[in-house]
Amino acid sequence: FLNDKRVGEQVFTPGWTSYNKRLQYQVYDVGSLLFHGKNAIGITVGDGWYRGYLGWRDNRNVYGEKLAALAQLEVTFEDGSRETIVTDNSWKVTNHGPIRMSDIYMGETYDARKDLNGWAKSGFDDSDWQSVNEKVFSKKHLVAPHGPPVRKIEEIKPIGVSVSEDNTYIFDMGQNMVGWIRLKVSGQSGTEITIRHAESLDKQGRFYTENLRSAKQTIVYTCKSDHEEIYEPHFTFQGFRFVEISGFPGTPDLESITGIVIHSDMAPAGNFSCSNELINQLQHNILWGLKGNFLDVPTDCPQRDERLGWTGDAQVFAPTACFNMNAATFYTKWLQDLALDQHDDGGVTDVVPDVLGTDNAGHTGWADAAVVVPWTIYLNYGDKRILYNQYKSMTAWINFMKERAGEDHIWNGDWHYGDWLSFDDSSPAYMGAYTTTDLIATAYFAHSTNLLSKIARILGKEKDAEELEDLVQKIKFAFAGEFLTPNGRLVSDTQTAYTLALAMDLIPLNSKEKVLKNFHKNVDEFKHITTGFLGTPLISETLAANGYLDMAYLLLNRKEYPSWLYPVTMGATTIWERWDGIKPDSTFQNPGMNSLNHYAYGAIGKWLYSTVAGIDIDEENPGYKNILIRPQPGGGLTHTKAEIKTMYGLAASAWKFDEDQDSFEVTVPPNTTATVYLPFKDFKKVSSNDKLISEDNEFEIRFDKQKKPFLKLGSGNYKFTEISP
Repeated sequence: FLNDKRVGEQVFTPGWTSYNKRLQYQVYDVGSLLFHGKNAIGITVGDGWYRGYLGWRDNRNVYGEKLAALAQLEVTFEDGSRETIVTDNSWKVTNHGPIRMSDIYMGETYDARKDLNGWAKSGFDDSDWQSVNEKVFSKKHLVAPHGPPVRKIEEIKPIGVSVSEDNTYIFDMGQNMVGWIRLKVSGQSGTEITIRHAESLDKQGRFYTENLRSAKQTIVYTCKSDHEEIYEPHFTFQGFRFVEISGFPGTPDLESITGIVIHSDMAPAGNFSCSNELINQLQHNILWGLKGNFLDVPTDCPQRDERLGWTGDAQVFAPTACFNMNAATFYTKWLQDLALDQHDDGGVTDVVPDVLGTDNAGHTGWADAAVVVPWTIYLNYGDKRILYNQYKSMTAWINFMKERAGEDHIWNGDWHYGDWLSFDDSSPAYMGAYTTTDLIATAYFAHSTNLLSKIARILGKEKDAEELEDLVQKIKFAFAGEFLTPNGRLVSDTQTAYTLALAMDLIPLNSKEKVLKNFHKNVDEFKHITTGFLGTPLISETLAANGYLDMAYLLLNRKEYPSWLYPVTMGATTIWERWDGIKPDSTFQNPGMNSLNHYAYGAIGKWLYSTVAGIDIDEENPGYKNILIRPQPGGGLTHTKAEIKTMYGLAASAWKFDEDQDSFEVTVPPNTTATVYLPFKDFKKVSSNDKLISEDNEFEIRFDKQKKPFLKLGSGNYKFTEISP
């Protein structure tokens, strides 16, 4: 604070980095807050990620035990002279203010009676404050911020309030959100109000907090006077839809609280909508799952005693994230900590920043974030710098896998998370869709090595590229020999096994037809998805790419458990951690691990944009320099529209099929081109501006390797219609 005015609008500064290796500073223009005469600076510090509770092991003080502040005020006068005021031993400190406790997991205790009015103004009496202890601190780890700051982004009002048997009030915010509640109250001095937060109510309508584990998510506010008071917490955030208030003086109404939504301030990038309102709600849930878990790092969940930057969740969701938000700098910042926390042997930690310790590293599908996420950022934004900056880290991870796999190139024997939370069934005759982790590990070994070979080519590292390409071929050969039968079955006869093998191009050409038949058979027999965290992001894309578009839409449209739409039918407003976080009888899954805001399964979002609406990335021309527009209608949908704000402008694809006329509209931004596949059966019946495109010199019909026709379009807006017979 400068002269009692808050400096900046950012929250949770300086952000979460690997503090012992990298600490961000913030810079503000505060000229408007200064005035002639005496000025005063005040700083409030909180435990935050540095020394608060972190992880589920009741851990505190992960990075250190004492709090400190580092700041300087630089003033340039009209005559050009300068003065710098710094944090040194002339500062004073007190711990007797109104914030009695403030912790990310636990919440905040605030006693307004202890407010220090005017404490950050000149003339405040600090005679009973103590002198600070000056700490010698190395400046070598100080860095400028690389990602977007966390801010208050929006406000939402509750949609209902009810009173329970114990005279507590339960508010429904209508949306599972992340942030906190702004409280408005008038009560006598000393009135204590308790605010609890939960994602759901149980089937009896009672407050459900078991899935929070040890995280209390509780605010205790003590009133100062009998006048109206407005309060917001300071160093804590909650994940919740429902708010329980006890001790409120009188009867609260919908104006008594306001939801403050916070997340990293990324610019919105995409919109998707279609004729199926359940799918539209799924898209809504994907977006709100992103909002709730992109809070300086890509966390797994925002409510329980975890909220960590899990690498597996990040790598599977990154493509979907980039369709919905401009996430370039967000991931760039996080990847720097990934490289810094990476072990000397190349093992990538399970969470970034790493707070779990030495044994939690080197697990397939999770550690591959080191390669997959930079590649995803490059494809979406076309900036090679992310590849240059992360190349050493990527190479170290490939070398780690190479060492673990050994001369036979099969990575076996090590523990992995595997296809986390894949479909399970309590039937003794069916033990669940388990995919052996050796198969998954070897598949990812090939996949990440293949991506790095492409990256080496892009960066002009030809020798590296040749060696990596040779390694990929050896892994593919070993994979087929170890995991593929002569009849085209994989040793794990699961959707995930087939999906990974096909999507990562691990099946020899002479076996592909048999493998595809077994893949189709598996999906057809279940008629629902059985994949977990690693198979789910790729299954729809893989089905559609191999001629099984109807199967992909069958999975998308399914409303019963397990499916993407089942949580929607149960009233979900975010993506769940489990396919059945809330069961059909309204009971809950195991509370030990049952987040109702967990974005991994929301990775289907990429497919909605790239296949249903048809806006996709051209790997040869990344960053939407050339756009692939290739919609594949189906699933009973009658219309779909998607928009992406690229660096060049708006790209859009919209198709509509109805009884009157089938139409398709395309927007290609300036300074780009588009490769456009029209979603019509017969090109000869397609017109634009009342003229058949086959007879219009403006359009050149070309054919790809599969002899499918397409158009090459420059920037502009186009509308195509199919002439009825």
